[in-house]
Amino acid sequence: QLQLVESGGGLVQSGGSLRLSCAASGFTLEHFAIGWFRQAPGKEREGVSCISSSDGPTNYVDSVKGRFTISRDNAKNTVYLQMNMLKPEDTGIYYCLGVGSVQEACVMQLPLGSWGQGTQVTVSS
Repeated sequence: QLQLVESGGGLVQSGGSLRLSCAASGFTLEHFAIGWFRQAPGKEREGVSCISSSDGPTNYVDSVKGRFTISRDNAKNTVYLQMNMLKPEDTGIYYCLGVGSVQEACVMQLPLGSWGQGTQVTVSS
């Protein structure tokens, strides 16, 4: 069964850090572009970041540039989202999902597959 499982969320104070993990089972994550998305209470889900297959280009939404870093550990079949300098507006449920690619670059606007349970991130002021 192909599956992505998110973990690593929690409660953190403004300015703190968290590292989210997206672990894959049933397939080799390295060959796929993967995105991180979040949904804040009362808002639509938005793309946060994505990483292209085979360590290709990465993309970030403007609001997290310079604070978040997406990466892969192919040996662990896992994609990470390192989140630093967290702000209350980063609060939400974070999901990972496969995304489409254009000219080998990941595109957050092309989510693929079914959403998982996500992991809750809460940033207090």
